[in-house]
Amino acid sequence: MACEAPALDPVFLQLGPFSIYWYGVIIASGVFLALWIATKEADRLGVKKDYIVDLVVFAIPIAIISARAYYVIFEWDRYVEEPWWKVFAIWEGGIAIHGALIGAVLTAILYTRVKKLSFWQIADIVAPSIILGQAIGRWGNFMNQEAHGGPISEATYQNFHQYLPDFIMNQMCIDGTMYHPTFLYESVWNIIVFILLIILRKYPLRRGEMFLTYVISYSIGRFFIEGMRTDSLYIVGDLRTAQFISIMLIVGAVLLVLYRRKKGLADRTYQGKKITQDKKK
Repeated sequence: MACEAPALDPVFLQLGPFSIYWYGVIIASGVFLALWIATKEADRLGVKKDYIVDLVVFAIPIAIISARAYYVIFEWDRYVEEPWWKVFAIWEGGIAIHGALIGAVLTAILYTRVKKLSFWQIADIVAPSIILGQAIGRWGNFMNQEAHGGPISEATYQNFHQYLPDFIMNQMCIDGTMYHPTFLYESVWNIIVFILLIILRKYPLRRGEMFLTYVISYSIGRFFIEGMRTDSLYIVGDLRTAQFISIMLIVGAVLLVLYRRKKGLADRTYQGKKITQDKKK
């Protein structure tokens, strides 16, 4: 579908030779909102919110480094031909959420062991916040005109035009071609998952199952949306890395839920502000 529209300025603020990009501002906004929600949930469950704040202070820089490293590793052929400093140019985009999650989870495991906390309880507390932060962060991709799908047809354009605001339509017009706003699809899916997790708070979930529900739900949406994208990372041949990892995460999380229940490891449930022992154990 051919189109013609001006793109939004990716620069939020120009301070002399230094540029502050919308990409970073949006991601930072998502992090702060997610942190605020996580501290509220910690209070509700009787966990010191300082633990959450301290964890985030350690996890965020490590997650950024691991997200960038993950992306660069799978795009190494491209960066070999670029100036060396391009490896660090995250303001231009190019960080992978799966890489960020790997870094954040490993940090959380180490942090909770040092502080003698339950990793699963902390993971349950932050799970809704993580997915909300991801939903907001996808709008950083929007400002950079990245993480989009393939070209859309005339019929699809007409349908979109009825429901999507002009600023989204215009931003998805890239070099005269209109593309699927897959960033929007994933953002909406993530919000749905966030709402699901908030609803599940009302039910007596066992320890660890809020986080594992997040892993399963997010991965289902990511698997299908990734198949529409044009900028996917590939693990080998035509196999998209994100789809492969999504399948592994879904299978792994389901097996982990079953294993933890069978072995009695998920021995606590959350009910309101109380953490109670599972009656079956």
